[in-house]
Amino acid sequence: MRIRIGFDISIQCAGPTPLLLALHPHPDEDHRLMGTCEIVTDPKLATEVFLDEFGNRRARVVARPGVLRLRADCVAQDAGEPDAVVACADQHAVEDLPLSTLGFLSSSRYCEVDEMSAKAWELFGHTEPGWARVQAICDFVHHHVTFGYGYARSTKTASDTLREGRGVCRDFAHLMITLCRAMNFPARYVSGYLGDIGVPPAGPGDFCAWTEVFLGGRWHTFDARYNIPRIGRIVMVRGRDAADVPMIAAFGQYSLKAFEVWTDEVPATNRPARIGRPSLASHNRMPTPLAPLLAGEPDVKTLGSRQSQ
Repeated sequence: MRIRIGFDISIQCAGPTPLLLALHPHPDEDHRLMGTCEIVTDPKLATEVFLDEFGNRRARVVARPGVLRLRADCVAQDAGEPDAVVACADQHAVEDLPLSTLGFLSSSRYCEVDEMSAKAWELFGHTEPGWARVQAICDFVHHHVTFGYGYARSTKTASDTLREGRGVCRDFAHLMITLCRAMNFPARYVSGYLGDIGVPPAGPGDFCAWTEVFLGGRWHTFDARYNIPRIGRIVMVRGRDAADVPMIAAFGQYSLKAFEVWTDEVPATNRPARIGRPSLASHNRMPTPLAPLLAGEPDVKTLGSRQSQ
């Protein structure tokens, strides 16, 4: 199948504002893209694209005072298969883990592993190591946390989510990551596109956050918010938690004015007229004003912006 992906985001900056954008598909997804998925800016700005320490494709721009529109639109190929379930996948002893996974065992900004270790072992110490234990963690988070856009806040940690029992998709991911790390599973944060393909519509389009856990020799997808295998995930960024990969990190003051994301299955007989670098003038979608309840879901709206020092 083919999936049309993209976004149309407008922000307003008080003055010249350096931005780090994490809005490209991950390099691992390049083979799936039909054409390119460049970020188009209006007004046109010089854009420097680079790979960060986690292998994510990011971009640096300096916004001018006023409104900046950011947009991308492309098509990705997909096998149409749901997330793989490998129930026989074993847990690795820490001493046998690949060195590249060890950084995903420790505490990070939103994932307080040391603080939650005792609770994790209390909850899951009796479960069978391996896939069954990770699935038990996913089941627990799914049932313990109530989803709602109004529950978002940029400072919420995994321990906050455990205590409050509510959050947005990044909070589900942070809690699952923390509990997995406490049980000696490398776990990392993932954000990207996930449309309502094969499931009932869930509301306005948005980016989504989920978890990848290393077991059985590779990384596997787990999504504590939905807790069912889903079709059509397209990864944008990976990191230890959301602090590593804000969709927009701003070094100065700005406000989010409009936000739209699309992840739509393309019928086989309907070839999109525009693939690759889009024309801002010709695109028939316009960004809609951001609803108050959308603030904070998942990272493009919590943003991680800070005042320049």
